[in-house]
Amino acid sequence: MELILFQIVWMEFPTTMSGRIPRLSFEEMAPRLQGILRSRVERLGYLGEFFQYSGALPDVLAPYMEMTEALKQALPDRLTETGALTVARLMGNRYELHQHERLSVKHGFGEDWVAAVERLSPDDAPLLSGKERAVQRLAMAMVERRGVGVSREIEVAIEQVGADQALAVMFLVGRYITHALIVNGLELQPPVPSIFDKVGS
Repeated sequence: MELILFQIVWMEFPTTMSGRIPRLSFEEMAPRLQGILRSRVERLGYLGEFFQYSGALPDVLAPYMEMTEALKQALPDRLTETGALTVARLMGNRYELHQHERLSVKHGFGEDWVAAVERLSPDDAPLLSGKERAVQRLAMAMVERRGVGVSREIEVAIEQVGADQALAVMFLVGRYITHALIVNGLELQPPVPSIFDKVGS
């Protein structure tokens, strides 16, 4: 019954321009991927299109997701979400943005905090801590300047969160840029609406 539920939700996603790239259902994925993704799919109630497409490359997707989990261990949740929301917003990746809005609220950070991060104005964000502002500045600099000339932002981040976490933020930015390029390239639609898309508005 569980696998049938995955397949029903999978069929509800709109068709993208990438019809020549096959999409896999959960049960068609390699066992290693099923093990990595099972808890995520059970928690969310669906298998996202990103995984449906990239599941064809288990030796690529599996370490990508293992890195994702490792970064969650390397950074506090608020810094992870600051980085994820920032990169998704800058890259126009609504697919990831909407999901991380919901995850941030689930963590208890609140809609006002999410909105403050999404404004991309760390110098005028009293709801963000000094560490979160430093992380956002670094993430913004990494994306906007392609990683060139960001030594000042790195130094400030190190002062705020330490060298290990500053480096983890840089890896995190790369992780979410990769996701955005694939999602945007395949024209994948967000699996859930934004928390700011109020019903009846």
